[in-house]
Amino acid sequence: MSEVPTPDVSAEHREYLRNRKLYRIKIVAAQALLLVGIIILWEAAANWRLIDPFITSQPSRVVKTLISLHNGGDLYRHIGITVFETVVGFTLGTVIGTGVAVLLWWSDFLSRVLEPYLVILNSLPKIALAPIIIVWIGQGMTAIIAMALFISLVVTILSVHSGFAQVDTEKVKLLRTFGATKIQVLSKVILPASVPTIIAALKINVGLSWVGVIVGEFLVSRAGLGYLIVYGGQVFRLDLVMTSVIILAVAAAIMYQSIVFLEKIIVGQRH
Repeated sequence: MSEVPTPDVSAEHREYLRNRKLYRIKIVAAQALLLVGIIILWEAAANWRLIDPFITSQPSRVVKTLISLHNGGDLYRHIGITVFETVVGFTLGTVIGTGVAVLLWWSDFLSRVLEPYLVILNSLPKIALAPIIIVWIGQGMTAIIAMALFISLVVTILSVHSGFAQVDTEKVKLLRTFGATKIQVLSKVILPASVPTIIAALKINVGLSWVGVIVGEFLVSRAGLGYLIVYGGQVFRLDLVMTSVIILAVAAAIMYQSIVFLEKIIVGQRH
């Protein structure tokens, strides 16, 4: 079986690719060294009493708390509950928000009617409305998911609809000249051209969904990482608070990197 010929790559291009790879390696190495340095300084400052370990905790105490939660069997239950609530709220916020944005693009009249209300809703401190949402929906996981949904929904609608409006109008006119229907314009031009905008909305929604879930767990939850933070603060177990915050940071980073990975796959398929 004959081998598929590969295009010749110039020495300059190979050198460029090698330099880019080395540059990415340097960035990752610098990030890792920065993280390790912060951990070492944090531990040393606590041991030397430059900071109060009771208030700020320290890496060794965080590890002990993590082991204790693991041995007690509660760690993964709390993580699982919070991650589930966040993923559901994130997914609903993205899907519903994109769907509403499509409706606003479809109907200019509806867009003009609702736009000022969406802007006002977006400017409201949504966290302040959490008690009202809890009263309307009730306590429990449903209220927490609704909180995550509410916080991310309006931002998604506005950002995606704005992306739709920025699509090249000449392409839209060209399709309509050839008799394309509105659904064809949407599927062939608007949505494909708005993929970067939708990906950007996904990245924003990661943080917003975590905020909504944690705020909801602060108020009504009996399990989850937000509950652990509140409980740890109430009983002055600040090691538990710091451990929960670190777990939140790791979980949010993993979720964000998942979106980045999805973006690379989509961009690769488009090219």
